[in-house]
Amino acid sequence: MARDYYEIIGVSRNADKEEIKRAYRRLARKFHPDVNKEPGAEERFKEINRAYEVLSEPETKARYDRFGEAGVSGPGAGFPDMGDMGGFADIFESFFSGFAGGMGQTSRRRGGPARGDDLRLDLKLEFREAVFGGEKEIRIPHLENCSSCSGTGAKPGTSLRTCSTCSGTGQIRRATRTPFGSFTQVSVCPTCNGEGQVIEQKCEVCGGVGRKQETKKLKITIPPGVDNGTRLRVSKEGDAGMRGGPPGDLYVYLFVEEDAEFQRDGINILSQIKISYLQAILGCRLEVNSVDGPVEVTITPGTQPNTVLTLENHGVPKLGNSVSRGDHLMTILVDIPTRIVAEERELLEKLAKIKGDRTGKGGFENFLGGLFGPK
Repeated sequence: MARDYYEIIGVSRNADKEEIKRAYRRLARKFHPDVNKEPGAEERFKEINRAYEVLSEPETKARYDRFGEAGVSGPGAGFPDMGDMGGFADIFESFFSGFAGGMGQTSRRRGGPARGDDLRLDLKLEFREAVFGGEKEIRIPHLENCSSCSGTGAKPGTSLRTCSTCSGTGQIRRATRTPFGSFTQVSVCPTCNGEGQVIEQKCEVCGGVGRKQETKKLKITIPPGVDNGTRLRVSKEGDAGMRGGPPGDLYVYLFVEEDAEFQRDGINILSQIKISYLQAILGCRLEVNSVDGPVEVTITPGTQPNTVLTLENHGVPKLGNSVSRGDHLMTILVDIPTRIVAEERELLEKLAKIKGDRTGKGGFENFLGGLFGPK
């Protein structure tokens, strides 16, 4: 029995789109095969992606809420037109034409244009690529129309002919009389496999298929501010359609590599900077790294450990509105030395004595506590 998609993502059934998206990103980062090498992680990752694909789209989510798994998979998912339902439509046609005594039978061509399949590609991005976006070249294997036969499957110079077995309908009908009336059984034509046409001489390049596997280079634009799990749709770059049908689309799922220095929290960037205890006491100016490059910051005298400095507008651009950016939040770590030379100790003990005389405390051990403890 299929697991509940809400349970897979880890959200309640009344969760909104943003909550579902946050939960998906957290799980995708945890179970991505490049990160998690534990047995079963890849299957779990696929399961998470399937659940997100359904719950992230309002239309499919509504069908899933109403009909469950049956509403989003299989031939009935999405309730397509009867012309797209293949054999299921044949059952209705056969049943009702039988009760009508064979009246009103129609010839339905099965071999019309068919849209190509959609494709998926998982793409890794470096941290700064996700922040600032840009162009990315990818290679995608997909089915392209055969250039030799232009997708017909017929050898150049020859043409398709109407199937003589089914007269171009793609179907074979057999009428059976019973005491209850005349029933018509409809089946796919075995000669043309439901195409309605047959190839007299197959194209030597594609073997009569009309398509062949090719690896294509594409340049896609990554918008600034993308994150783990962001999905990009590249129109008409999926598999080529059959019989002149339109191509499918390419869906690119983005996964951002971790950075050694920076972390991301929504549209904010987090990092740490380490200063000496003397810099914390006396203050200083430091050059620190940001995603935009080196930036000079001021450390005020008496800065305490874990103080957070904010670089405004040095964070991640908002997806879809790159003019607006988050902030860069830097947590200050104070480096307390474990060993000091004799000259340093002598100077510090003098300072400690002064500090002790003024505060009523004495000793070098109390000195650092007096400096960095509560004031």
